[in-house]
Amino acid sequence: MIVISLRRLWLFIIALLAVLCVLYMLQSRWFWKIFYPWPYRAEITQVAKPLDIDPYLLVALVRVESGFKANAMSTAGARGLMQVMPDTAAWTARQIGIRDYDESQLYQPGVNLMIGSWYLAHLFKDFHGNQVTGLAAYNAGRGNVQTWLDNGLWKGTIADADRIPFPETQLYLRAVMRDYEIYKYLYADQGPKTSLPGGT
Repeated sequence: MIVISLRRLWLFIIALLAVLCVLYMLQSRWFWKIFYPWPYRAEITQVAKPLDIDPYLLVALVRVESGFKANAMSTAGARGLMQVMPDTAAWTARQIGIRDYDESQLYQPGVNLMIGSWYLAHLFKDFHGNQVTGLAAYNAGRGNVQTWLDNGLWKGTIADADRIPFPETQLYLRAVMRDYEIYKYLYADQGPKTSLPGGT
């Protein structure tokens, strides 16, 4: 009986330690950074700051759009980290003065982030600084979002995102805004990393 009781006690202690270890990991930022890494951190910060885009929001968008895969291409033809459509990218490239632009450059992280970020900032301005409607337009198109707002289908807030006619856009908005809050929490103690001359 004494041996059995001691064995049970040891099993209880081991189980308790295991639970405490799990709880510690779940509360630790380093653990969650495994699931929410920040590749291209310097590049994302570098393009976001001049455009007045929160780098934490931009990294959340990149994670949702491509999972940080620079060679990603959707079934619709969107390409690269920010999943930019070739026609949109060509128009944007002209606006920001990229010479000798070719759509194959959308697979280059620096070019893709520059074009996608400028276009996102352009959408934010079109919707008077409303990031939620700007993000919705990035996913569903400016014309669709404007129609929803004009017709009163959607108020342009995350709180009534369930009124957006496109389920994909509902999920997209919630995912980006969720990841935005997560990245702010996980990396706020370090701040966005900036590029150094000659490297990242």
